[in-house]
Amino acid sequence: MNNLHLTNSLTNKKEIFNPINKEKVSLYACGPTVYDNPHVGNARALVVFDLLFRILIEIYGEKKVTYIRNITDIDDKIIEASKIKKKDISDLTKTVTKKFHKVYLKQTFQDHQFLLFCLQTFLLYQSKFFFL
Repeated sequence: MNNLHLTNSLTNKKEIFNPINKEKVSLYACGPTVYDNPHVGNARALVVFDLLFRILIEIYGEKKVTYIRNITDIDDKIIEASKIKKKDISDLTKTVTKKFHKVYLKQTFQDHQFLLFCLQTFLLYQSKFFFL
């Protein structure tokens, strides 16, 4: 039985998570907007959604869960940063994307010590967003 409760952002109430299709559970998360160096806000989203992904796999099975995260490579912050830094938007976003992957995804959450550290840090600063 699924007893995963998530906060419904429309009602602001905790509800039992029931996917539209239990045979194909999809998780889409907005990734970073790559206009400047990676920061702790990027790490927070990675930890939260990686944890949710792992929980969904435990409940529904690895072959039934798909996790997609984007990287925003054009928006107002990027345009402004490219003007200030006098860099082409494409060059700026490629550089910052590489930094992002190096900093966060290289060590990823295969490193359990890193995951444990992030989780402990996150729990110290619990927020309304935390849904478990």
